[in-house]
Amino acid sequence: MHLHDILAAIPLERASGTPLFRQLYLHLKEAILSGQVGPGVRLPATRALCRLLAVSRQTVLAAYEQLTAEGYLQGAVGKGTFVSASLPAGRIPAVLDTAQAHSRELLRPLSPRGQAMAQGMARVRHHEGPLRAFRVSMPGLDLFPFEVWRKLEARRWRRFAGHPGHAGQLGYSDDGSGFPPLRELLCAYLKASRGVRCTPEQVVITSGSQQALYLLAQLLLAPGEGVWIESPGYQGAVAPFAVAGARVCPVPTDAGGMDVAYARTRYPEARLAFATPSHQLPLGVTMSLDRRLELLRWATDNRAWIVEDDYDSEYRYTGAPLASLQSLDRGGCVIYVGTLSKVLFPGLRLGYVVAPPGLATALARAKAVIDRNSPVVAQAVLADFIQDGHFARHIRRTREAYGERRAALLDALDARLAGQLRPGPSDAGLDLCVHFTQDRDEQAVAQRARECGIDVRTLGYYAHPDGGADCAVAPGLLLGFSAFTPAQIRDGVQRLEQALAAGAC
Repeated sequence: MHLHDILAAIPLERASGTPLFRQLYLHLKEAILSGQVGPGVRLPATRALCRLLAVSRQTVLAAYEQLTAEGYLQGAVGKGTFVSASLPAGRIPAVLDTAQAHSRELLRPLSPRGQAMAQGMARVRHHEGPLRAFRVSMPGLDLFPFEVWRKLEARRWRRFAGHPGHAGQLGYSDDGSGFPPLRELLCAYLKASRGVRCTPEQVVITSGSQQALYLLAQLLLAPGEGVWIESPGYQGAVAPFAVAGARVCPVPTDAGGMDVAYARTRYPEARLAFATPSHQLPLGVTMSLDRRLELLRWATDNRAWIVEDDYDSEYRYTGAPLASLQSLDRGGCVIYVGTLSKVLFPGLRLGYVVAPPGLATALARAKAVIDRNSPVVAQAVLADFIQDGHFARHIRRTREAYGERRAALLDALDARLAGQLRPGPSDAGLDLCVHFTQDRDEQAVAQRARECGIDVRTLGYYAHPDGGADCAVAPGLLLGFSAFTPAQIRDGVQRLEQALAAGAC
């Protein structure tokens, strides 16, 4: 096709939101890349092309300038504008057809590590859509002081804008540990509330506890080394260890927490244990003191690590929060992991690690490989939130409200479903574990609950698929209560009663 015909056929959509010069640039670029207009071909002068296409000369000039800047065109005063002679003749192979560009097939397979990462969270599911009873592990966003947070953030931005020294905190940092004032405040808070023994230098701020687990798995485990995982337990913890190539070792969990004796017998060569001693997910139990001490003895004797996930310890309704496992550690083997998602809101994506002194620097440097450091403005606002007393007030307020919501759930279950559901431990956390008192299909109940307008999580969801009969969990459900008012909870229990009944919702 003649050059004049190619250019005359360019379809310019004058009613489109894309500027005409951009449309012309894209069409000329595609003509060059597809080989329709070859290297060295002279393009029409701007005045000639603007008459041919019925556009302004400025439109043509802008398109030519962009193509020249990107190397597709070259020209000189008095000689004209040409397609760059350095481009290869014919269709450029690197340019994919539209069908190919939108194909779901990879150019080449993922690496084994990439496959593990892409599939690692396949079993982890979060309910989506509008918030409704009984979504698990959700804080009560209706109780969060968003206006206070907004004012603190605005104040921070004013400080950054008005003081050059503060503005420097918005640049790059060689320290991946996090915002120093926040680390100091968290250190003081953890000492007072959880008995954690640490200095600010041991605190590393992470983008949630999930990033903390990923970093620890990469740093501490070689491929093939064993890691104890509670089953049933937190499924999000399995993925980071599996991606690191570790051998996941499911350990039964009962009323006393992780069965340490079972783990020592079955997996004696493991190099790390992941545990939730203060409040086990999903059963809600607390690890007994004798098992805590046995776990510490095993780690000390075998120079193994313990990752203590203390995800919602702020919320205990029958007394003060329990002391952490880390507070009992004398061998430097416990790594304490916490999150702000349950206290504040999940979208904040801030967590922290209290690492033994010899590990803290390596952990901070490893974090810098991933994202340099967590967002500094959010860290600074959180530091102000703690410093000004809002954090402590928020915990007190939510603990009181969640206690009321927990009582509403227990009362409603007792009134409507006492013969069908048996509650587990309810003295801590944001959720309540309930077991069926008669034989039921968990999945069928969960599906029926969704149809009745509520979200529940089956206990079987938390069982590791390789755990076998030793790690079997009695059928039941996990019900979240912290994000819902007593009225919403009572309505939810009524819907759950309908879901358990044979009749229609």
